[in-house]
Amino acid sequence: MASTTQEASHGAAEAAHGGGSSMPQLDFATFGNQIFWLAVALVVIYLILSRVALPRIAAVLAERQGTITNDIAAAEDLKAKAVEAENIYNKALADARAEAQRIAAETRAEIQAGLDEAIAQADVDIAAKAAESEKAIAEIKAGALDSITAVANDTAAEVVAALGGKADAKAIAAAVSDRMKG
Repeated sequence: MASTTQEASHGAAEAAHGGGSSMPQLDFATFGNQIFWLAVALVVIYLILSRVALPRIAAVLAERQGTITNDIAAAEDLKAKAVEAENIYNKALADARAEAQRIAAETRAEIQAGLDEAIAQADVDIAAKAAESEKAIAEIKAGALDSITAVANDTAAEVVAALGGKADAKAIAAAVSDRMKG
């Protein structure tokens, strides 16, 4: 078996060194046939590509271009709808803010009216209590003056009697009254 392998490798080496036939593509005697079959093969490839493959590729490219154009148109339509929705949202938001401000202003006005009414009522109550207090103070002051006058009259009569004199009630009242006036 080893000898068969050696013979096969020896035969391959002879063929490579020119001991057998060389490559037919490089044989100048067959160039005419090679050029003819090359031209036939190129024409057949051209016909197959131009009649079958290229129309299919062109159809796929046209379909892709149509899809892209439709997608771009749909995206622009959706963008326009989004802008319109945003404008509607902004208008609704502005309307809601205006309504909130109107409600707040009404509420402030109602609160201010209630507050003004309460302040007016409090002023009336305070004025009434102040008048009542002034009246009470005047009564207390008058009572105090009467008490002071009575005490002064009694004290003056006692002092005059202690000093050994006879006290005249009218004279003592006149003297106390003059002294209290200033």
